[in-house]
Amino acid sequence: MIKKDLSIEFLGVHFENPFCLSSSPVGNCYDMCKKAYEVGWGGVVFKTIGPKSYVIDEVSPRFDKLNKENTPFVGFKNMEQIAEHSLEENLRDLRRLKKEFPNKVLIASIMGNDEQTWEDLARMVDEAGADMIELNFSCPQMTSHAMGSDVGTNPELCKKYCQAVKRGSKLPMMAKMTPNITDMVPCAVACLEGGADGIAAINTIKSICNIDLDKKIGLPIVDGKSAISGYSGKAVKPVALRFIQQMRQDPRLKDLQVSGIGGIETWEDAAEFILVGASTLQVTTGIMQYGYRIVEDMKNGLMHYMEEQGVDHLSELVGLANKNIIPAENLNRDYIVRPDIDLNKCVKCGRCYISCYDGGHQAIEWDAEKREPSCNTDKCVGCLLCGHVCPVGAIKPGKISIKPGRKTKAEDVRL
Repeated sequence: MIKKDLSIEFLGVHFENPFCLSSSPVGNCYDMCKKAYEVGWGGVVFKTIGPKSYVIDEVSPRFDKLNKENTPFVGFKNMEQIAEHSLEENLRDLRRLKKEFPNKVLIASIMGNDEQTWEDLARMVDEAGADMIELNFSCPQMTSHAMGSDVGTNPELCKKYCQAVKRGSKLPMMAKMTPNITDMVPCAVACLEGGADGIAAINTIKSICNIDLDKKIGLPIVDGKSAISGYSGKAVKPVALRFIQQMRQDPRLKDLQVSGIGGIETWEDAAEFILVGASTLQVTTGIMQYGYRIVEDMKNGLMHYMEEQGVDHLSELVGLANKNIIPAENLNRDYIVRPDIDLNKCVKCGRCYISCYDGGHQAIEWDAEKREPSCNTDKCVGCLLCGHVCPVGAIKPGKISIKPGRKTKAEDVRL
């Protein structure tokens, strides 16, 4: 069995592996977090603790999901708010977890509605034994504009609340950012200026997953109505990777330490987040589908990947992709890659022909008698849509052609 060092140092805290429960329904109480620790998760971000005065009153039902053909849970909608237990119960659970699992990382997620509350909550979770604090600036379904994602779009509030938390505790802290914003960088910079040591990204995306076509109501239906709320799952992974990359590209944030969140379900997802600069990884929707034991597959897969890459320590992989993701205007436009169609793999379905004709450049031609596709290189622009719609992987990137008058050599092109 392959054994690799999955441990990571994040904000000065040692994690035995990068996998953590995110602050969400999957880490809502002592029993849940205890089971996660026992199964092998490296850390837990306890479900967000709010001020004593803020009463949580949930709706029912509160979940919906987006499907694609026969694939469930492409995306997941969650209308749940922060921890519904009392402040005393939450602090008691934190103390108990840290006492019983002293070598596991315990992260307290907090959310206040004014500076004093942020400061007080920081002090209380510090005293309860937390190793780190996550500032929830991003919950998309809070019913107060002084809390949640409205804070995460306001650099001034981000900085002010970070300063308040630093007054309450000297623990390492990360700000959990909202994706419901055009550019995350100004708010991330403001958080660091206020004393945050790192960033967690992303929280869920405001959404409406589905509409009941007969009742004309969004889902889930709550007494004949619905609401916009947070969207997570595999579908948000591209958005999460984009925000992390953009932060790491900014000169002010190039050494930013990030806890990555958003659609992590497999070891491949985990590796992608690490390569764009995440050091730790937080999971919710994958656990809601498959349970805590998915961490075993993710750890094992990540170790096999490290073996293939000749890497002994996980930290060697962090951020390796950042330099290879550049502004679109800087991409090499000197060549065209045309498709290579493997007729031995082709199942003669015609999807490549239909997609190219109706959605591309009419470059895939179809022999109706043989039921075989071919590429007309005079029309082909090298978009490779055909390869993406092929259900059996029979179409791959093929010959590289240099555009007339360009200096790039075909043998120097890296695909």
